[in-house]
Amino acid sequence: MPENKIEILCTRPVNDELIQEAFRNDIIVDVIPFIETEPIETVEVQQEIEQAYIQSATIVFTSMNAVEAVGAYLEDQEPEWRIYCIGNTTKQLVAEYFGEEKIYGTAASAAELAELIVEEAADDEVIFFCGDQRRNELPDILRSNDIDVTEIVVYHTIPVPRKISKEYIGILFFSPSAADSFFRLNKVGEKTILFTIGNTTANAVSKYSSNKIIISKVPDKEHLLEEAINYFS
Repeated sequence: MPENKIEILCTRPVNDELIQEAFRNDIIVDVIPFIETEPIETVEVQQEIEQAYIQSATIVFTSMNAVEAVGAYLEDQEPEWRIYCIGNTTKQLVAEYFGEEKIYGTAASAAELAELIVEEAADDEVIFFCGDQRRNELPDILRSNDIDVTEIVVYHTIPVPRKISKEYIGILFFSPSAADSFFRLNKVGEKTILFTIGNTTANAVSKYSSNKIIISKVPDKEHLLEEAINYFS
């Protein structure tokens, strides 16, 4: 490998085309996931999802994993849902499964999404499809504003800590859970730049390192990698 190649670590899978674009800019992207997710497929969760499908309801998604877990039971149904979600990737997936017309609001973070729901007085109760490692910000804000939150946990987040052997010049983080898993076995070099998909993930990373953190301007995994490529090009 030529000595002028820059090596960065991406802690979740991303578009291969972007990895090739990085390579053309003398940047090597290693992809090493530090968490795995799996849908919860119990009878109880399936019944909760199917019951939600027949309701006219305000729905909240803060991850694409939740969208996929719920969408797996969609079949030919067209639920009367008003959906609020975060991030471009999650929004695109919601549109794919449920239709863009069902999306009533989006935001860059869970806290901002909660504030939007409160501001719009969307409903006095919401259904929040989430994982077992979900953050507290959204339900806490909603409940403090007298909005009932029914949480339906539809997937597990499983840490996959791994010891890395390289010192990367940049590391990309996409969730607090992945940051927690990474730092269980690893430290970062003094000059390593840390990139995060949003403020919540940045806060998690800052617990472990005082290195420079660059927060993505758009809460989207491909956009975060593009920002890292532009930074080092």
